[in-house]
Amino acid sequence: MNFYVYYKVDAAQLAEVRSKIAALFDLIKKQTGVRGRWMHRRDDPSTYMEVYEGVKDEAAFEALLEREGGKLGVPRKIERFVAA
Repeated sequence: MNFYVYYKVDAAQLAEVRSKIAALFDLIKKQTGVRGRWMHRRDDPSTYMEVYEGVKDEAAFEALLEREGGKLGVPRKIERFVAA
């Protein structure tokens, strides 16, 4: 299972959100073994995405992601994909 989380970040919030994302990635890696990646749209630098691939325990991962991701202070959309 792969998780894709996207959202908008105002330029004034970017430094703060970047710091929180680093802490979120560290926590997720420590608790689940999944390494997150952070990127932004090439045609819209205010749209960001977290990517988490190879999630084994979907329910535990999603609970962690919802709980800790909510601390970022931006509305987030979570999508879940599996291999076709």
